[in-house]
Amino acid sequence: MSDQAGGAGIDVEALTKTYRGASAPAVAGIDLQIRAGEFMTLLGPSGSGKTTTLNMIAGFEEVTSGRILLDGDDIARLPPHKRGLGMVFQNYALFPHMTAADNIAFPLRQRRVPRAEIAQRVREALALVHLEGHGDRLPGQLSGGQQQRVALARAVVFSPRVLLLDEPLGALDKKLRESLQLQISRLHSELGITFVFVTHDQEEALALSDRIAVFRDGHIEQVGTPSELYESPATHFVATFLGDSNVFTGTARDGLLDTGSATLHCTGPDGPSSLVVRPERMRISTGDEHRATGTNQLSATVTDVVYQGAFRRVLVRFDDGGQGMVRDATSETAVAAGDRVALCWPAGAGVLLPDGQATADTASIG
Repeated sequence: MSDQAGGAGIDVEALTKTYRGASAPAVAGIDLQIRAGEFMTLLGPSGSGKTTTLNMIAGFEEVTSGRILLDGDDIARLPPHKRGLGMVFQNYALFPHMTAADNIAFPLRQRRVPRAEIAQRVREALALVHLEGHGDRLPGQLSGGQQQRVALARAVVFSPRVLLLDEPLGALDKKLRESLQLQISRLHSELGITFVFVTHDQEEALALSDRIAVFRDGHIEQVGTPSELYESPATHFVATFLGDSNVFTGTARDGLLDTGSATLHCTGPDGPSSLVVRPERMRISTGDEHRATGTNQLSATVTDVVYQGAFRRVLVRFDDGGQGMVRDATSETAVAAGDRVALCWPAGAGVLLPDGQATADTASIG
């Protein structure tokens, strides 16, 4: 909007939420610094604590202990309407009996903004989400994507310094999701305010975020930029939750990982470890001779090939029975189920994580 004051920073300190009768806290003493004006995504599976954290920031959940600082002021005990934060919900939460314009105007009327200013701000908000000419329509006369854009406009019309978004695209189909992702990214750039976005969709998080906080069981596993989390995961959970991974477990010593059935070149400390290799970092060579170049090379049998347009997913079974996957261009080496292949990758293509075990749902060998 025309009078946005810029984003506010949020510092979460030792934040805890415990529900009566629960065996473990929903949020277990987390610390998180959200920079003014950044797009921070809280990512994790259901029950990981990301939505509970967002609701505590919003004021919809009572804090058991800890602090929530908005530009240095503790707001943890303030009611939601006194925090000055915008909120977008997954289910839109529009008033069905009000027009789009009246829905957008609602937070301004609650703040007793003069009528002429309300009209101007509503026009600006409708233009911001490309809904000019739709102000007189009821929510039931709008598509799901249009309703969510009305919800976005309502959340920013009063010029909040922070916008909280709770899985706002979860109810939309894939094409609409991708379209709204672009609009949300554009809104963030234009408004310059702080966005805190909750999702369980890894691709959505990678596409939108300045930084991502990965949640698991009420804790934060890692915080970083999308490229940091994808290229340099700090834990096995991050490596396997954020994108696909091949994971090889064993013992590392002097730059070699002994899995019990293979010896792989790696880079990292000695000791019990798992080597994480992204599917796109591997290359395929066909034929039993396995003459392909590459520091690491494992023989395998193709079990399935999944066509995905410009790319394909090649699923394989290693000779010791472990499962793996390669993602490459469809124009590369032709393979089919039953083919014998060699998977090759340089030592620096993988990330060695010490003292870990591959999770049950990841491709692994050893």
